Amino acid sequence: MRTVKIAAAVLVASVSFVAYSAHAAGDLNLICSADVVICEMMKDRFEKETDIKVNMVRLSSGETYAKVRAEARNPKTDIWWAGTGDPHLQAASEGLTQEYKSPMLDQLQDWAKKQAESANYRTVGVYAGALGWGYNTDLLTKKGLKEPKCWADLLDASYKGEIQIANPNSSGTAYTTLATLVQIMGEDKAFDYLGKLNANISQYTKSGSAPVKAAARGEATIGIVFMHDAVAQTVEGFPVKSVAPCEGTGYEIGSMSIIKGAKNLENAKKWYDWALSADVQSHMKDAKSFQLPSNKSAEVPKESPKFEDIKLIDYDFKAYGDPDKRKALLSRWDKEIGAKAN
Repeated sequence: MRTVKIAAAVLVASVSFVAYSAHAAGDLNLICSADVVICEMMKDRFEKETDIKVNMVRLSSGETYAKVRAEARNPKTDIWWAGTGDPHLQAASEGLTQEYKSPMLDQLQDWAKKQAESANYRTVGVYAGALGWGYNTDLLTKKGLKEPKCWADLLDASYKGEIQIANPNSSGTAYTTLATLVQIMGEDKAFDYLGKLNANISQYTKSGSAPVKAAARGEATIGIVFMHDAVAQTVEGFPVKSVAPCEGTGYEIGSMSIIKGAKNLENAKKWYDWALSADVQSHMKDAKSFQLPSNKSAEVPKESPKFEDIKLIDYDFKAYGDPDKRKALLSRWDKEIGAKAN
């Protein structure tokens, strides 16, 4: 009888330990600013490999910045993964994110490390991608339109109502477009260009990748997006061709930041290190994600647009990630473009 009692006690203790161990893994509150397919894949893989429960919300980078800022006194988020680097840099400069030097830093490309250094290690680069557009080849032929090869081409009157781009207030992709044009043309000429382009825009979407998805479905002819988002539609079998603008173009450094005051800080650091690993980044292509990975040892998908094949501008991430600069550009866009949007 005594043996049975001891065995029962050991069993109860074992069950209690297992329950405690499972509970000890804890939670992670994540905002993902990439496409929902890659967000879900990352979430599922991390949960399986760590036993940490991920509470994930998918928001664009502009929306995420606004949410993190609004919740600064009582953060609901632990970590923000992906999305264009400008809002991450803005959050860093405002003290909304916290410093973390990952042991993975030495494994990263120089552009990813520079992103971290410029923000005093309050953010880091996780992938990169060039800005351009994708167009529906079937629609272009059917409507007798010329292939748009340059930024200037998009102003042609034949494209009236044929183009979609996101709103730069909600979309990092569209803000990168705005900042790119300002750097190529100068601010006044860039806004003059955007005013003329507005005549050809059928819709300003909330999400940065939505315009090329609309083009893939035949709801628009041209979508101004990061080129890897256009490539993803081509790989899916849609008649979409990617274009790198002839005058030159900007690019994004998709970033990752730990929120200051994160309630699950250790789990946030685990995600941070995990997401920077070569193995994880090599599997991004499994979710039809074709950005350039930041880990030097990660496999680069053969479909990914390569920087060496694109005329890139010397994009000033620090200047255009500055809160005052960003606020000024968005305010001007609202007054001169958004107020007249179709």
